[in-house]
Amino acid sequence: MEYKLYVGNLSYTTTETDLQTLFTQAGAVKTVALIKDRDSGRSKGFAFVEMENQQDMQNAISMLNGKDFQGRDLSVSIARPREERSGGGGGFGGQRRGGGGGGGGGYNNDRNRNSNRSGGGQKRSW
Repeated sequence: MEYKLYVGNLSYTTTETDLQTLFTQAGAVKTVALIKDRDSGRSKGFAFVEMENQQDMQNAISMLNGKDFQGRDLSVSIARPREERSGGGGGFGGQRRGGGGGGGGGYNNDRNRNSNRSGGGQKRSW
């Protein structure tokens, strides 16, 4: 079982080593993952810390939630499972194929079709 914590409201200058040192006060730390922007590499201001067991996780929440760390009040809680994302590819919806759809051709084609309907054209034999 995972004992993963969400840690929010971090300073953008906080490092994984800073978090490792801080959370070790509450118990054995298994992993620290500071979430960074993929383009700039800058911290997004939150992280996930995995503790070794349930007791260490509860200790971390009670000791560190709301605690001032590097000038910010930490938000420490049990991490929720990651939500499934739809595979659309963002705001402009992934796989767009084809053009605008055929409108039946050009001007002449429409005129021929309309004249057949109006009864003035050739009669069909089927």
